[in-house]
Amino acid sequence: MFENLSDKLTKAFKIIKGAGKITEINIADSLKEVRKALVQADVSYSIAKEFCDNVKQKALGQNVLSSIEPSQLIVKIVHDELTNLMGITSSSINLKGSPAIVLIAGLQGSGKTTFSAKLSNLLKTKQNKQVLLAACDVYRPAAIEQLHILGESIGVEVYSEQNAKDPIRIAKNAVKYAKEHNKNVVIVDTAGRLAVDNEMMDEIFKLKETLNPHETLFVVDSMTGQDAVNTAKVFFERLNFDGVVLTKLDGDTRGGAALSIRYTISRPVKFVSQGEKMEALDVFYPDRMANRILGMGDIVSFVEKAQEQYDEEQARKISKKLRTNEFDFNDFLSQLQQVKKMGSVKDLIGMLPGMGKMVKDAAIDENVFKNMEVIISSMTPYERANPAKIDVSRKKRIALGSGKTIEDINRLMKQFEQTRKMMKMVSNGKAEKMMRNIKRR
Repeated sequence: MFENLSDKLTKAFKIIKGAGKITEINIADSLKEVRKALVQADVSYSIAKEFCDNVKQKALGQNVLSSIEPSQLIVKIVHDELTNLMGITSSSINLKGSPAIVLIAGLQGSGKTTFSAKLSNLLKTKQNKQVLLAACDVYRPAAIEQLHILGESIGVEVYSEQNAKDPIRIAKNAVKYAKEHNKNVVIVDTAGRLAVDNEMMDEIFKLKETLNPHETLFVVDSMTGQDAVNTAKVFFERLNFDGVVLTKLDGDTRGGAALSIRYTISRPVKFVSQGEKMEALDVFYPDRMANRILGMGDIVSFVEKAQEQYDEEQARKISKKLRTNEFDFNDFLSQLQQVKKMGSVKDLIGMLPGMGKMVKDAAIDENVFKNMEVIISSMTPYERANPAKIDVSRKKRIALGSGKTIEDINRLMKQFEQTRKMMKMVSNGKAEKMMRNIKRR
């Protein structure tokens, strides 16, 4: 995410590194590179220029303490300005209706349907909401079927009407159905077009006017950069939506939309979506995004992802088994599955301070857990429960059954032992106590 922008900003800060103080000359050279980096990230020139002017004004007005370098001060000011540019604080969505109606708008291909399902999953799992998805995209082939498949995968009901072509009637009937079946939230997935046109704008405007939704979200493909911002302006003038959703942030995005859309339309980015997994949806925090852009990591989000998968009862059982040396491959497999749910390995490592640049070009095998699972699944129940009994003949059978080599089995056995030793070291209660404290916050 934003690797190119991060690299260019890092190079810009090096210009001032080692200088005794901030001057008109050295900050001008540094900010020239910052401005160039922002423009190349598809931030409009006017916004990039105003951004750099603000940084310069604040930097020249500050004394550099002897305990910090001028470059560190510039990084701090740029961080604060990035946070300010993106909205300072996170913004929640309005779910006060009975049911609350959330209208989803955007161009075709922006990821509206997938986001609708992801939002349903988030509200269901994290807020205990009874959600109904309304399939109102009656134009795109297979859109309704796609929503049904996604809804089924997360256990959320989808309302649709076969052969119906009036999205307004479908939406109204969906709300009626939600009231009759005690649903808290109705998420209305609407049609998009390949480009903005009057017909589409009229339809979505009438939908909003009829439904009077409690929340209207505009979904935009972040990979389209400044075009995304321009499209958002057109939609906002007609719909006056409440917030923005940025999708495909895991792609080769230049980041211009994330950086400047709030500034341009005075509406907050509320969610960011990465990948196809239904769990891959995050609330947008401007300060955390600024951290990641500047290579500072995002340890808060990392801990939150760990917290979501933390099972206190299971942790107690694992801790007890470690103390009695009973930790086996069944426990190891359950731990692997919890880590997998946290997301991409590369993304997780990138959240750790100072690790983003290290993993940027690293070849990280995202199937590493899958390979481990295949091997463990090829073990008998006895072998899973008794790792010490896995001798050479059993390794050969496991290798044959899993399609792996003896070397792969030995590597897994070594990883298992290392994990068991490491977990035993922290099973004295400190780690468990830390996670409980985090959970209470």
